[in-house]
Amino acid sequence: MQWVGSRSYGVTLVALAGVLWSTGGLFVRALAALDLWTMVAWRSLFAALALAVVIAVLHRGRSLDALRRLGRPGLIAIPIALVSMTSFVVAVWLTTVANVMIVYATVPFIAAGIGFLWNGERPSRRMLVAAGVAFLGVAIMAGASASFDDLLGCAVALLMTGTFATQLVMARRYPTLEMAPVNGGGAALCALIFFPFASTQIPDPEQLGILLAFGIATTAGAYVLFLIGGRYIPSGEAGLVGMLDVVLAPLWVWLLFNEQPGTAALVGGVIVLASVLWYLIAELRLSAGRA
Repeated sequence: MQWVGSRSYGVTLVALAGVLWSTGGLFVRALAALDLWTMVAWRSLFAALALAVVIAVLHRGRSLDALRRLGRPGLIAIPIALVSMTSFVVAVWLTTVANVMIVYATVPFIAAGIGFLWNGERPSRRMLVAAGVAFLGVAIMAGASASFDDLLGCAVALLMTGTFATQLVMARRYPTLEMAPVNGGGAALCALIFFPFASTQIPDPEQLGILLAFGIATTAGAYVLFLIGGRYIPSGEAGLVGMLDVVLAPLWVWLLFNEQPGTAALVGGVIVLASVLWYLIAELRLSAGRA
């Protein structure tokens, strides 16, 4: 059987996307010498340029046509993408990567809530039970936060998760809405907003290299891999494989920067991941039964 285009091919690409997404916290820690807004501005610039290349390749040079087709939904989605990508960096700046990823793991449940309010999609009983357990885990983690910055970081992580979940619901509500131009527009707008607040001193070559890798890996690279791989596997399976970044992100900063997640984060994280896996595995079995 030809591997390219197979289910295992899809799983591999989605897993690689998860690995790239998981490096976000690692890049933030590696750039700790920069101030927050300088990091956000330069990362956004490189992300916008990388996504511009992706859009040009996908549309064979007709990038402006792709932007024009976004319409009103796209104009709404671009600032949402801006908030999502900015709040990730701010959240990791304020608290541990583990705390941020625990909150982020609740994205399927927040998306379900937004889908119910916006699209009238009624969540299943399993979804409601899993969501309740997951938010209990988040409460345990946040309740044991050591400082105001930790609590604020968790709140910003919740904002990031909510805006990302909104993007997922918008993609479902508007099937023709292309997320590459949306995220590219969000990154470009982010750069325009935050460069005036950034340091006037250009980062050194090593920092620029890390910022370039940050922008490419966590936006264009991960996006393209997930976009291609997701075509060959069910959405439930893609969600399960996507949980890799929730597990790996705290692991990278623990191994390279000795960032300890803390007991409460470990307990809360296990509860959240268990609830998400319990829900997604059941959904995957249901999908397989319908096939």
